[in-house]
Order: sequence, then C-alpha cells, then structure tokens
Amino acid sequence: MNITGNTIFIPGGTRGIGLALALRLQAKGNTVIVGGRNTEALDAAVVDHGFATVRIDTTDPDSISTASADVIERFPDVNVLVPMAGIMRAENWRNPDFLQDAEAVVATNVLGPIRLIAAFTEHLQSRPDATILTVSSGLAHAPLRPTPTYNASKAAVHMLSETIRLQFAGTSVGVTELVPPSVQTDIIPGHATDEHAMPLDEYADEVLALLEAEPDAHEIQVERVKFLRYGEVRGDYDDVVATLNATDPAAATAAPAR
Repeated sequence: MNITGNTIFIPGGTRGIGLALALRLQAKGNTVIVGGRNTEALDAAVVDHGFATVRIDTTDPDSISTASADVIERFPDVNVLVPMAGIMRAENWRNPDFLQDAEAVVATNVLGPIRLIAAFTEHLQSRPDATILTVSSGLAHAPLRPTPTYNASKAAVHMLSETIRLQFAGTSVGVTELVPPSVQTDIIPGHATDEHAMPLDEYADEVLALLEAEPDAHEIQVERVKFLRYGEVRGDYDDVVATLNATDPAAATAAPAR
C-alpha cells in the first residue's frame, strides 16, 4: 500500500485505532472517509478533523450496501478499504447465555468485513492501485480465555486475508493485514487507561512507519504483537498461551483493541 495519494474508506474510523490511523493517513496527503453508526461521532469527525463521513452499521447488510454505494458515488477514486469496525465480548461457554454475545461478535467482526469487501470488490478492481487493509489480532494466533468468539473471529479474518490475497493476485488489488496487539482503546471497559496495553499514539505511529517502509508487506506487525504472532513458529506456543492467560493483571489485559 502506498502511503499517500489515496482515497480511503474506514468504517469504524470514528474512535480508537480507526480514528488514530485516519488522522495519520490524512496528514500523509490522503482523502479519508470515515464511517460509523453514531451520528454525533460522525459530526465531530467533520468539525474536528475535516473528514468526509458516511453513516454505516456494519452488522446490517442493507446499511453496508447503501453506504458503500454512497461512498463509491461520492468518491469514485476510493481505492483503499479498511474494515475497522469490531467488538470484543467476554463469554462463558459453560453457560448458554454466551450465545447472544458470540453471535454479535461474528456479525460485526466476520460478516461485516466480508460484506464490506463484497460491496467494494468490483470497484476496487477498476482502480489502478487498490488495497484492502484487513484488521485481525495477535489473538488470531494465541487464545485469550475470556474471549473465545473474538479470538475465532480474528483467526477467520487472518485466514480470509491470506486466501483472498491469493485470489486477487494478478489484479490491481493488494491485501494487507493489520495485526494489532493490546492497544489502549475503549473496546472493553477500562482498557483505554490500562498501563499494560500499548499506547494508542505509539501504536498508530509504528503502523504508519511500517506501511511507509514496507508498502508490499502482507502483514503489518508492530514489535509488541510478535510474542503472540509467532509462538507456534518459535516452538513456545504453550508458554505464550500460559503467559497470556495468567492470573497476573498484566496478562489479563493482553487483548487487542481498536
């Protein structure tokens, strides 16, 4: 992905990692359109940052279709899609009450990106240089005990990214996977101030530096995510899982955020 001169659509770009990246990409000379459900947050994105905005609910197929068509009509040069919207829920699978949360995670984190990519597939292939920037997680590679469906949803995004990259080979569309570690955002209560998570600005700055230095990278991995990402490769997967799930408060917060 080239770091400048793009028109970028970021559903989920009104807060957290999405907003931090939107600001940095805008500063690099890109046109950025952010999407979200909260109209007040969208209004603030216009007033505070000068972003173009579109209201979109990524759990609603009709909303995705309508919003995507609107973006393509208003911004025909759009060539980068960043399906950033996501949720994280704690679940206890010993109790059947987990199901509603699990279904919500799948609808947002798996079906949302799939439907968004489907809505942009034809258009992106018409652009001379296009990118789909997916968002997985270090937890795609090592499970955090309280969040089974979140872990699975990010593993699905990882393998989806790997596979559609093969399918888009030979076209103008590249697929790059963003792999966050634990980052200070409000994806779960209290996480934005957790001293064990990576500061949001530090994370976003490192991501932009990697995108600029490695425009053809398949995965964007900051240093702090590699402990989770490569446990199986290093042969210390069991130790990684044990550390991640230790009773120590630092381990309890070793979840990614957006």
